[in-house]
Amino acid sequence: MLSVVLSAGLALAAAPALAVDVGDTVTLPSLTLLDGKTLPASALKDRTVIVEYWASWCPFCAQQNPHLQKLYEATRGKPIQIVTLSIDKKPQEALDYMKAHGYTFPAGMENDAWQATLGKRRGLPELYVIGRNGKVLRKEVGEMFGEDVAALADYAGK
Repeated sequence: MLSVVLSAGLALAAAPALAVDVGDTVTLPSLTLLDGKTLPASALKDRTVIVEYWASWCPFCAQQNPHLQKLYEATRGKPIQIVTLSIDKKPQEALDYMKAHGYTFPAGMENDAWQATLGKRRGLPELYVIGRNGKVLRKEVGEMFGEDVAALADYAGK
């Protein structure tokens, strides 16, 4: 009987967390970027954070990422941080994609810590806006239009 209970507990611990939703509060972890630098968790505190999941092979990400790059450039110096997480199998694929498109927004690979924080993805691209207090303010699954991505700058400081 004890082994059944232990097995069930281990199965639950290994199961991916349910996806967070608007209104939930999260604490974002550090991220090793594709260039090898670390974006510390402390850099994400007291800032609005926009998190996007993407992949080099995703056609909808290919449409959205140029708009995200423009947003990144437009919000430099504002209390907003863009963080992107590739789900590519190999980091080199993500790095090659970033270089080929001239993207400079911070990008790392999805990892266990980020999965535990944000939970299971529902699609690509998937984007979260997380307020300075860690509360999820917005969640978008699927491609956003350029004007909608640009409007994310309005969340700075929230």
